[in-house]
Amino acid sequence: MRISVVFSDRVGIAQEVLGVLARRSLNVTAVEVDPPWVYIEAPELDQAGLIALRQEMQQVPGVQSVDAVAMLPGAQRRLYLDALMAAQADPMLAIDSGGEIVVANGAAVAASGISEDALLGSSITALIPDEGLLEALVEGGYQLSAREIEIRGEPYLLETLPLQESGGRTAGAVLTLHAPSRLGERLSALQNLDSGGFEAILGSSSQIVQLKQRAARMAQVDAPLLISGETGTGKELLAHACHAGSARGTEPFFALNCAALPESLAESELFGYAPGAFTGALRGGKPGLLELAHGGTVFLDEVGEMSPYLQAKLLRFLNNGSFRRVGGDRETRVDVRIISATHRALEAMVEAGQFRQDLLFRLNVLNLHMPSLRERPDDILSLANFFLERACAQAGRPLQRLSPAACAALLANPWEGNVRQLQNVIFRAMTMTERRVIDADDLELANAARQGVNGVSEEITSLDQAVADFEKGILQRLYRDFPSSRKLARRLGASHSAIASRMRRYGIGQG
Repeated sequence: MRISVVFSDRVGIAQEVLGVLARRSLNVTAVEVDPPWVYIEAPELDQAGLIALRQEMQQVPGVQSVDAVAMLPGAQRRLYLDALMAAQADPMLAIDSGGEIVVANGAAVAASGISEDALLGSSITALIPDEGLLEALVEGGYQLSAREIEIRGEPYLLETLPLQESGGRTAGAVLTLHAPSRLGERLSALQNLDSGGFEAILGSSSQIVQLKQRAARMAQVDAPLLISGETGTGKELLAHACHAGSARGTEPFFALNCAALPESLAESELFGYAPGAFTGALRGGKPGLLELAHGGTVFLDEVGEMSPYLQAKLLRFLNNGSFRRVGGDRETRVDVRIISATHRALEAMVEAGQFRQDLLFRLNVLNLHMPSLRERPDDILSLANFFLERACAQAGRPLQRLSPAACAALLANPWEGNVRQLQNVIFRAMTMTERRVIDADDLELANAARQGVNGVSEEITSLDQAVADFEKGILQRLYRDFPSSRKLARRLGASHSAIASRMRRYGIGQG
């Protein structure tokens, strides 16, 4: 049985308490003193013995109570500490001021490749053969900036936390080792917190419905995927959805814009670099996106902008799954799916000698085309209303709506910047307009004011005439897919009589 004794602190009281147990010939296996408590473990003590023991102990001056407890506090702390250490997937070690390992969790034992008994009591340099590490720890007060080390040829990012005694003396440190794949999981979770699946791709046009169906099938195939489409169509959104819908959906996802970085920086971002690879490099090196995304997906946006050198290095990785860091000589092998995207015609670039044909073959195993906004006009108004509702919510403004003239102007615009341009136009109009209704002029669409609904330049004689022309063009275009006044009314969310009247006015569906 385990008991706690509460007492008024005075010199010698703990000795007197233990003397009571000695007189009763009770074997004591553990004692913890933490005034005003003393905790005692006496395996032979039972409930009947506790009653007699309590009566005798209360005769000791200063003893206030004697009660049974489930566990001694120190043992309880050790139990919880062991559970916490065992639950940590990252290797964790505690070393004393001389660099000797005193505590190691299961992940650290597994990483070391030796038994726990052999690991404990050994020097940290026996586990981490990094010249100068122990010296740097001691000189730095056991507090170092993050650095990369190797254990049995595997890279880890080392973090240190000094352990201070009550007098301020450093008693050692806790070392935590992060594998690149574990870091990748955390970084990806932070960066892609709001990323969704195919439901995040907005639109109900036949083009988008067919795209989602095709993409959902391709997401399940663990092979390179090439996405083509104009700038601003949402290629990265589609890549996110394909990753989320794949067997790798719970693993990291990282994106690299090949057009946004110079060759040297893009190489180090993708492949990482070894210690001392170049001036300004981190002392311990740095893992690249391929290592961080182990088990997941890397998205290469604007892959057509890759330099010939990076094309060759990427091809080698696609061929055998291995690569070398910048300035390194060790081969690293990872399991990563590559999804790439481009707005350029890669076949024409191959013919012009600007892109490797063998790389194109490896990237273009599966392919998807993200349609431009011009190719999916049925989605323009639904997207515009979605962006308007979200913009009003973000700005804390009352919900605004689009006037018929604004809707007509949106449908007439060529949208060279696609969905991204539409989103920006709607956000700007919401910001600059105080009225509850956004009109065509508020959109600031230079092209829409000069073009008819079919994209042909027209002379605008009056606002009423312009709105009528826009309206007629909308009805003519939608009538091809909804060839009756009732179907057309349902599509536009208007009354049947209003749509039938406009169709008669414009001579639509007659003959």
